[in-house]
Amino acid sequence: MTAKLFSRFHLRRIEFKNRIFLSPMCQYSSTDGLPTDWHLVHLGSHAIGGVSLVLTEAAAVSPQGRISPNDLGIWSDAHTRALKRITDFIANQEAVPGIQLAHAGRKASSDVPWCGGRPVAAGEGGWQPLAPSPLPFDGSSPLPREMTNPDIEETISQFAVAAQRSLEAGFKVIELHMAHGYLLHEFLSPLSNQRGDEYGGSLENRMRLPLRVAETVREVWPADLPLFVRISCTDWVEGGWDLAQSIEFCGRLKTIGIDLIDCSSGGLVPSAVIPAGPGYQTPFAAQIRSKAGIATGAVGLITNSVQAEQIIATGQADAVIMGRELLRNPYWPLSAAMALNADIPWPPQYLRAKP
Repeated sequence: MTAKLFSRFHLRRIEFKNRIFLSPMCQYSSTDGLPTDWHLVHLGSHAIGGVSLVLTEAAAVSPQGRISPNDLGIWSDAHTRALKRITDFIANQEAVPGIQLAHAGRKASSDVPWCGGRPVAAGEGGWQPLAPSPLPFDGSSPLPREMTNPDIEETISQFAVAAQRSLEAGFKVIELHMAHGYLLHEFLSPLSNQRGDEYGGSLENRMRLPLRVAETVREVWPADLPLFVRISCTDWVEGGWDLAQSIEFCGRLKTIGIDLIDCSSGGLVPSAVIPAGPGYQTPFAAQIRSKAGIATGAVGLITNSVQAEQIIATGQADAVIMGRELLRNPYWPLSAAMALNADIPWPPQYLRAKP
């Protein structure tokens, strides 16, 4: 039997050579939002290693939308030109180049994790974050400024322009980041969104900005190219965003023309108790795939070939979106194919190592 993990997958006109996608993972290695040789080697190694979709880390749609001053961005022609070198390399390895577009919201202006992740003050190169409501992420985070209607309109425009730049840079897939406590997730959750206008309160109102962003990007992104959304399926906190709301939201995203939901969780509040374990988020992908009728990607502690094959073969998700395991072994797809007796093409430079 042919391993389902290595079966081809089509969304719009894009064919993915297998069901293994590289998860977006921040590298905190940019200057002024520009990619460096680190990004070329990091992303390029995964293309060589056999994943079918190489997603960049969160690329900020504006300088203010970065998590840290060292984040990747895509708000100028210089970013577009610098990223084109990377997408060309990925495509030459027969992988699909994808980009995650993001705005950090109230979690912006933080130092890099290996330096403690503390807030960066305005005098030290930081800035005041934006958020749906003036509620800091935690006790040590700065007070964000509540977004006005002009701020909201500007943010929607920034996502649209970033999508256009992404196309010019050679990307074939966009993922909109609506998870992990960043801006669009902050609007979705009643824990972080306490507005009294048309963007807060009811589920319909809290979904309004994320849906407007998705709709606007879908309008400017070519009709024959896929558009993904990453969501946190639950805040893991009573009274917060949850799976039932996620299913409703994903149904609305499908009507807009979103093609796949990347099903993650958490990140909104530091007090959440998350029961992390092997495949702990996969049931979310299965539920959304079944109840919202949309393709899904499973993410979260997927580490071995049998586990990944079981997720795809049993229809729990359409793809596995892997992070930490691919950091440990960028060539994991080649090893997984051997374990599952799947004969897949290897880079000709590496054929001497193929059994």
